[in-house]
Amino acid sequence: MTTEYVKKTIEEIKAKLIAAKRPFLADSFEKCYPNTLETTTELNPDGTAFVFTGDIPAMWLRDSSAQVRHYLPLAKKDEKIRRVIEGLIAKQAECILNDAYANAFNREASGKCWSADKTEFTNPLAWERKYEIDSLCYPVCLAYLYMKASGSKAHITENFRAACKRILEVFETEQHHENSKYFFIRENCPPSDTLPENGKGNPVAYTGMTWSGFRPSDDACRYGYLIPSNMFAVVILGYMEEMFCDDNGISSRANTLKKQIDEGIKKYGIYDHPIYGKIYAYETDGMGNYTLMDDANVPSLLSIPYLGYVSADDEIYKNTRKFILSKENPYYYEGKAAKGIGSPHTPERYIWHISLSMQGLTSQNNEEKEYLLDLFERSTAGTGYMHEGFDVDDPDRFTRAWFAWANSIFSEFILSVFGE
Repeated sequence: MTTEYVKKTIEEIKAKLIAAKRPFLADSFEKCYPNTLETTTELNPDGTAFVFTGDIPAMWLRDSSAQVRHYLPLAKKDEKIRRVIEGLIAKQAECILNDAYANAFNREASGKCWSADKTEFTNPLAWERKYEIDSLCYPVCLAYLYMKASGSKAHITENFRAACKRILEVFETEQHHENSKYFFIRENCPPSDTLPENGKGNPVAYTGMTWSGFRPSDDACRYGYLIPSNMFAVVILGYMEEMFCDDNGISSRANTLKKQIDEGIKKYGIYDHPIYGKIYAYETDGMGNYTLMDDANVPSLLSIPYLGYVSADDEIYKNTRKFILSKENPYYYEGKAAKGIGSPHTPERYIWHISLSMQGLTSQNNEEKEYLLDLFERSTAGTGYMHEGFDVDDPDRFTRAWFAWANSIFSEFILSVFGE
């Protein structure tokens, strides 16, 4: 499903890339920009839309939101794009009301899943019940940005309002995780695929922040307060305040929660690094333990300005950026062909196209952006498509040939450089 305005955007950006003597990127943009619409979007008779991730037949709340974000500039004039995005927001609200702790969903309640897990209840609609803060943040972010881009509030339905109330309830519950009923156990798997302590995760102290079982990589958190995801929560709680300014039951709760989480980040989420000074930690438990790293998946520390928590000029962010784009970050790799941020989710010395796009989207340095454009040209293994991770010494070695999120955020980066 490629619309007239999508085709026009492709033609315009391709012309600019060719004029800039980047024909291979022109080919990549032509393939990547419409990829979500052409391969991973299903429109349902009830007006909803199911947007699956690519090579896995399930819809992640996170991925599906990110997969359509680069279409937002078309929302005001493209009726078909509005149909997709409004339909997706409606489907996401249904999913959250069905199970606010699940990260990914089936098309219907088929019972299909990534793996058999033990959780507090069985849900045949859920593909996986890994609780991740960002899974609840992304749909709110998409709804808010769509409202701003389209000028419409048609998608802010009673169902969506109820989903936002459920998000507030979960965030509040998980400020005191010891009282939560949620647990997650997966047997005969790597430690990153299950939670310790009988599925409850490692102990945490109260901080004001809200707990997360898993990272946006779907890997288990080492310490339950995931800082970039809590930052994202602060941002979307502000969005809720604005969207529901007429509903004090939502806006006042969102404001209180936003302040509590933000205070927790400022008190417990900043680490005094001996080389880089004050930086944002990736995780903490509120008891003096920290994870110092960054992961390619978004929300990440690299993505903080993109999320809207602080600007790229923020001193702590600038220190953090220097740290995570250095060998001090255990998942930053440099090789014969490339350098960038990878993830414990993929093989060692594999970096991600998502993190490279995010590096470009948050960069204030034109030379850095030019380097990244060069790197995209030579890292698709000749396919023109973006992948999950690729070997820094040999980009022909990669994971996931069909990963729509990577294609979408690459398109967003290209639009940020060559678009209007």
